[in-house]
Amino acid sequence: MGLILGSFSNVLIYRLPIDKKGILTGRSFCIFCKKKIRWFDNIPLISFLNLNGKCRSCKKKISPRYLFVELFSAISFVLLFIYLENYFEVIFYQIVLLIFLMIFFIDLKHFIIPDELNFTLIFLAIIHNFFSDFKFVFIEHFLQSIIGGLVGFSVIWLIIFLYDRIKNIEAMGLGDAKLMSALGFFFGWQSIPFILFFGSIFGLISAFPSLINKKKNLKTEIPFGPAIICASLLYFFKGELIISLLI
Repeated sequence: MGLILGSFSNVLIYRLPIDKKGILTGRSFCIFCKKKIRWFDNIPLISFLNLNGKCRSCKKKISPRYLFVELFSAISFVLLFIYLENYFEVIFYQIVLLIFLMIFFIDLKHFIIPDELNFTLIFLAIIHNFFSDFKFVFIEHFLQSIIGGLVGFSVIWLIIFLYDRIKNIEAMGLGDAKLMSALGFFFGWQSIPFILFFGSIFGLISAFPSLINKKKNLKTEIPFGPAIICASLLYFFKGELIISLLI
């Protein structure tokens, strides 16, 4: 089940930024030679390994991202299945993780975060507050979630507005604001400063080698979505420990 969801996530990662109308229609094809992929070459994980990571027709290398996403999805699904007792809960968190993963890779390549993913994440974050029997409880009060969503969006929107007015520069995109809103709905407003701070650090670290080699400068556009995702995961797993150490 995890492999199947991972394979579908790869389809969305490729098609969402370029072909939203054909997301669920049309067979898979090689992005290089455009030949349709036969069913026995389209089995998650197994086909990639069997083909040695190359297209059967043109022998061009298939991106290792396909292998990584499917493997990550399989492992995370198994871990959630072992750790959680509620099957609905397993599916819920698996979908959230895969949306994070899709946003990570799409923004990394295309510098956009599709609204379809952001709005789905916001919807899941809101309804998460009504599942009191879920094992992962991020915040205790629904009001904190609502405030978090508003603060998450408003902070990024304010940065965009001020940079546009003062420097006439588009500092960030509204996709980042919507993603921060979703995280605010999940973790509450208290998480916003932490995620923005460490997200900025992760973004700077990722761009640092290019800055040293002078391939980029401080005005060069970099994808902030992957950094936000990494910072939110850090907050989930080690947020309380890091905050207590800083305090």
